[in-house]
Amino acid sequence: MNGATDQNLSDVEKTLLIPLYVRAMESQRPGGLIKDEMAEALIHRLDSGSVQKTAALTEDSGRAVMILKGREFDRIARDSMARHPDAAIVHLGCGLDTRFERVDDGRVEWYDLDLPDVVELRRRVVGGEGARHHFLACSVLDPVWMDTVSAKGKPPSLFLAEGLFMYFEEAQVRSLVLTLHGRFPDAELVFDAFSPFLLRMHNNKVDRTGIGAHLHWALKDGRELERWGGIRLLHEYFPYRCPEPRIRRFPIVLLLPLLAQSLGVFHYQL
Repeated sequence: MNGATDQNLSDVEKTLLIPLYVRAMESQRPGGLIKDEMAEALIHRLDSGSVQKTAALTEDSGRAVMILKGREFDRIARDSMARHPDAAIVHLGCGLDTRFERVDDGRVEWYDLDLPDVVELRRRVVGGEGARHHFLACSVLDPVWMDTVSAKGKPPSLFLAEGLFMYFEEAQVRSLVLTLHGRFPDAELVFDAFSPFLLRMHNNKVDRTGIGAHLHWALKDGRELERWGGIRLLHEYFPYRCPEPRIRRFPIVLLLPLLAQSLGVFHYQL
């Protein structure tokens, strides 16, 4: 792995590093909600002071929600591997997540998919592929990656999409989900989504500050996707409803009860 510095990282690349720093900060915390030894090792080899400062300034409750959400994705991935030991898992929009290293059971065939520039950054920062760990450098909306996965032999049991679908238009999400349903009907899909209320709050903040990107798709009710046809909601998880003290002390949760279900992780049978 090559080092990365503030001087050789673009603003977009620095943004991708922030979740890595947040996971490492949590992993180093006594009694942390997650253990991510690879993230810890990586931040010690990176020289990106502005990214580390931004991650540190993130409100503690916000970091806790981010970690709890990611931990639920990890839990579902481990459960899928236990139930389908000879299947594959595809991580859509993987960014710089170290999920494979956190959950690898020594058998799973794993695909990390993201845009070519992100995959190249991943190679520089996180590292390359392995015997069971493959990179797919293309848009998730380009069905060519499905051909690649199908050709490998092991059928996917699970598709993970964390921090991805909210950046697409509803028509794009629906088209992708229905395509996955048609091509991999025995697989499951997990993604996170904002409620319309939280999406509006986020976009208003972007308008005020000029920081961040606008979101386009929100989910009011997890069962909405069942009306798309042939898809069944298995489980939903809401980090803001977790009894974790760092979240319960978050004043806005107490003042705005609707916020408790404004961010969810939704698990479906395709």
